[in-house]
Amino acid sequence: MRSFYPPIEPYQTGLLDVGDGHEIYWEVSGNPVGKPAVVLHGGPGAGTVAVQRQHFNPEFYRIVLFDQRGAGRSTPHVGDPAHHLASNTTWHLVSDMERLREHLGISRWLLFGGSWGATLALAYAQTYPDRVTEIVLRGVFTLREQELTWLYGGGAAHLFPDAWARFVEPVPVAERGDMIAAYHRLVFSDDPEVSTAAALAWSLWEGATVSTQGSGGGGYAEERFAVSFARIALHYFVNRGWFDDGQLIRDAGKLAGIPGTIVNGRYDLVTPPITAYDLSRAWPDSEVVVLNFAGHAVADPGVADHLKAATDKYAG
Repeated sequence: MRSFYPPIEPYQTGLLDVGDGHEIYWEVSGNPVGKPAVVLHGGPGAGTVAVQRQHFNPEFYRIVLFDQRGAGRSTPHVGDPAHHLASNTTWHLVSDMERLREHLGISRWLLFGGSWGATLALAYAQTYPDRVTEIVLRGVFTLREQELTWLYGGGAAHLFPDAWARFVEPVPVAERGDMIAAYHRLVFSDDPEVSTAAALAWSLWEGATVSTQGSGGGGYAEERFAVSFARIALHYFVNRGWFDDGQLIRDAGKLAGIPGTIVNGRYDLVTPPITAYDLSRAWPDSEVVVLNFAGHAVADPGVADHLKAATDKYAG
């Protein structure tokens, strides 16, 4: 099975004014009259990458990518002093998606998201179920307290003690009981050296845990990515996504009638499969695929294959 469709370029791009001083970058590729699908990138704060277009058959899909507030090519970037985090919340992003859908003249679209992108997909679909045809999720994250505690409270540290030691090193011992709060203080320090070093350490922890095939490396060690990734993620995590704990699974009944495919690695240490399992039980119209040799990364064995199979299935 071919994991990805061939690379393609967008035929339409733009910046959409979504209010509060923000403009979001968007692009469209594939078939201009094809079935609409929107990709929701991870992080929060990671931004889009070109390979995300390749999960879809370009003959059948009109493929929409966009950078969420503060990330990628959206303006102002979270590293810019003009960026206002007070107007960057989950519900702002849900509203931005609706503005983009209307701007592009789309009636209903398929949602495709991994990790934080899965969180945003669920939040949007539970708010606007009539605007969603299907949902494809990878590495499901719903921002429950138990999920944050697993990754940032020492659970995953049992499997990555060396990376965890590097992660806790910048944090004073007295603050290590709440790593999210401690890193929020460090990343938002007025001292740029402290802030940048903390952002890189935050990013590298996820890079270390993301794949069964070795360190995520790459972009996680790149300063601009790390700053965006850490600042936005910590802002969202400190505020628990502006959700009640467990809200997205509690309200999964709102997805009734929307078909969905959930793909999760058995050894996903960022988003362990218990969340995918809990979601699938609360959302009867979904199917869950747990891959025995995969972690969190799209590059892990079988992940891209099953995502492509899902988009092929829903192309009709």
